[in-house]
Amino acid sequence: MTGLTDNRPAILVAGIGNIFLGDDGFGSEVLRRLPRNLAPHRRSARVRATDYGIGGMHLAYDLLDEWDALVLVDALPVQGHPGRLHVFEADTEGHTGAAGLDAHAMDPTAVFAGLTALGGVAPHTVVVGCEVASVDEAIGLSAPVAAAVPDAVRAVREVVSRLLDRTALPGTG
Repeated sequence: MTGLTDNRPAILVAGIGNIFLGDDGFGSEVLRRLPRNLAPHRRSARVRATDYGIGGMHLAYDLLDEWDALVLVDALPVQGHPGRLHVFEADTEGHTGAAGLDAHAMDPTAVFAGLTALGGVAPHTVVVGCEVASVDEAIGLSAPVAAAVPDAVRAVREVVSRLLDRTALPGTG
């Protein structure tokens, strides 16, 4: 696939999470701090960054458009190190659409299941995630997760750059 009915590589950067549940708002905060133009030297690229919050079906509907890649920015369950960043490729296959039509479900599995239910196929997906300290009802990130936001912004920019290099067509880079 290349880019929303034109030949430019297309990447969607999606911040997900609930800002009213403490560190679950990580994706939204990273998106808020991203520069407007994630590909300043790549006029041949189409990169869109959107904070989806808890709008899982909105993201699933947007993924029905032709995207070469998706970068999900999200909070991750703690594995012993709140504030630790993880960058990895997501498993986008095998999600059934049966349980995928909850308009507010925002975890990646629910988004991919919703997309499948709508007849879509997920693009290559990279997750930039941060281990949480707390997802209790609160507005604002914990200190370790807030401290990880600048590094997450850099990670998103690096992932987008690598994805653009990977999806660039001859003569478009």
